[in-house]
This record gives sequence, structure tokens and C-alpha cells, in this order.
Amino acid sequence: MKHPTRIRWAVIAVALVGFALLVSAEGMWRDLLGALFPDYRTVVHPRGTLVDFTLEHLALVGVSSALTIAVGVPLGIWVTRRSGREFRPLVSAGVDLGQTFPPVAVLALAMPVLGFGFWPTIVALFLYGLFPVVSGTIAGIESVPPAVTEAAVGMGMSRWQVLARVELPLAARVIMAGVRTSVAINIGTATVGAAIGTGGLGVPIIGGLAVQNMAYVLQGAIPAALLAVLADALLAQAEEGLGVATG
Repeated sequence: MKHPTRIRWAVIAVALVGFALLVSAEGMWRDLLGALFPDYRTVVHPRGTLVDFTLEHLALVGVSSALTIAVGVPLGIWVTRRSGREFRPLVSAGVDLGQTFPPVAVLALAMPVLGFGFWPTIVALFLYGLFPVVSGTIAGIESVPPAVTEAAVGMGMSRWQVLARVELPLAARVIMAGVRTSVAINIGTATVGAAIGTGGLGVPIIGGLAVQNMAYVLQGAIPAALLAVLADALLAQAEEGLGVATG
């Protein structure tokens, strides 16, 4: 089993390097988009390089996903405990609302308080990505057979020891699946932040739509799609590793 796993990690590493080279090849993008759209005066967005847009996008996704995981996993654990079980309907309703509330509306509500730029987008992505993490955590914890936790208690473990040594390791793969979904959602949704000056790969997409320049749109959309595929593959491999480690 180790040999195929190493091959998959190697393939992902090569793909990541290839992606980095792709977004840094400004001349290639100019030539390719120029060939596809010969009637356009400009085919690459003048505000910045594709590397800049990609790094800004990664910052948005990284910060928002880290906050989502830091809040969502403990919240999901808490509502499966005796102290938080009665709050589960309220928490479920809250994260459901965050998932269904349009990110653009969250941006509009957050701007008067947080202003334009980075943080309103982080708030929108945080709320939008919370549902899969909380739901995955609850599902993972509840998938642990009661007989296993009862046996752990019978061995003298405290409630915290049962959680840390039994429930979380067995639930890790399901929790990771929720994280994987949340990150994929955030990569796509982060493009809306460009509407309020956040930056990221949404800049050429929204700019292209505004001036009806499809070359700009493709300049942002192709790297964003590839980034989502790579992130999903990376997290899927990590999820598989958790399954092997706890199997």
C-alpha cells in the first residue's frame, strides 16, 4: 500500500509544480489568449500578474478555511457532548443559514463595519464554508459505535481521553471530507471578493465581465478551476492517509 501512496503524492507534487510554472508564464498566457481572441486589444488583465492574483486568492482561501476549521470542528464536537446537545438545532440552523445566505449579501452587510477589501470577504467565506465542516464533524463523531466509546470508558478513560484517543481518530476521515468540501467551496466563492477590491483570481473574471472581455475571464477562471482540482486532490490524499492510519 505504501508504494501506490507514494506515487500519488509524487503525482500531486508534480502537478503543484506544474501549476506554479503555469501561472508564472505570463508570456504563454498572452500568446494563448491572443491567439484565441485576436480582435481584443488586451488579453491579460493590466492590474497585476497572474502570480499576484493567485497568491491573493490563496491567502483568502487559507485564512478563511483556517478560521472555518478552527470554529467548525470544536462547534461540531460541542453539540455532540451532553453540555451542547440541546443547542444542536440552533447550531444546525445557523450553519444552514450561512450556507444559503448569498456571499454577495454577506459582503454588503459586512462592508459598513469592516470596510472594503480583505476582511469582509473572509467573513463571507467563513460563514459560507462552515456548514460542511460542522456537519462533517457531527457525522464523524456520531459514526463511532457506542460500544467502542463504552469500552474506552470501561478501561478507565475520562471523557476528554475518549474524545481525543477514540472518537476523533475514528471520525477523522469523515471530518476531513467536510473540510475538503469547505475548501473547494471557498476556492470558487473567493472570486466574488474582487467586487469589493479584495483581489484574487476574481479580479480578471469580474473585470472581464464588466468590459465584456472573455480573455480576462479565462485568465482568472482557468487557474481558479485548476486550483480547486489540485486542492481537492491534495485533501483527498490526506483523507485517504487518515483512513489508512486509523484503519
